[in-house]
Amino acid sequence: MPAATETVQQAAVADFCYTPPPAAATARRILVKPNLGYPVGPPVTVGMPVLKAVLTGLRQVNPSAEILIVEGVCSPVPLSEIADRLGVRSLLDEGMQLLDADQLPQAQYPNRLPHPTRFDSLWAPQLLTEVDCRITVGTLKQTSLQSSPLISASLKNLYGLLPRDRYKARSSHSRGQLHRPSVPLVLRDVWGCIGHLFDGAVVDGSWRYISPDWKPDRAKAGQWLGQVVWGEDPIAVDRQACRAAQFDEPEYLQTLAQFRQALGVN
Repeated sequence: MPAATETVQQAAVADFCYTPPPAAATARRILVKPNLGYPVGPPVTVGMPVLKAVLTGLRQVNPSAEILIVEGVCSPVPLSEIADRLGVRSLLDEGMQLLDADQLPQAQYPNRLPHPTRFDSLWAPQLLTEVDCRITVGTLKQTSLQSSPLISASLKNLYGLLPRDRYKARSSHSRGQLHRPSVPLVLRDVWGCIGHLFDGAVVDGSWRYISPDWKPDRAKAGQWLGQVVWGEDPIAVDRQACRAAQFDEPEYLQTLAQFRQALGVN
């Protein structure tokens, strides 16, 4: 389990130069999980300037690492086509690969929380334990689910690593089982199973984006915020992103910060 730190950095998008976590400098393989789940550009998915800065920063500290960009989409459009539409491939050098999380071998990850909300374990790519450094690159969004606001950032971004064939409900394109009893509650389990593995987190706060319903790909463009927040701990990064956007901090982040402290992760 990587050591978490509350050190969080923030910069304007135009000035963003990514400082990777220490694990990236010596890693043989690095996993980057960007929010690319929909065939729609920012603010629904991560902006290419932010993703480019992350990849550039990683390459500067580690010229020889294999960098694996891994995403599992929540759309009928396949990842390969989404990557073409958004321009992801133009960012990749010879040592970088784009991988569909749903097509990777899966492993079961036990929940480290003393009292899981719903899942004692979750399935996710086995690759998570085969790489030496893991970074989540989320997009700052607020949707409305069951009449309550839901903040999506670097932690919610990890839903894309959980296989749709195991967690689908009515729609085969989404992970409906992970919406019960509620996304904020299930996010505790996501952190307890796989979130704690991540060495770094980035939140693209280019936009202060609010959707009137639960569909993050349907709302109109939000208000320009122009900020990027990053650090080693997804919980601390997401909390700072909420402050930067003047969103009310969701209870699940406060609870997870307490869980993390109780587990001795500091």
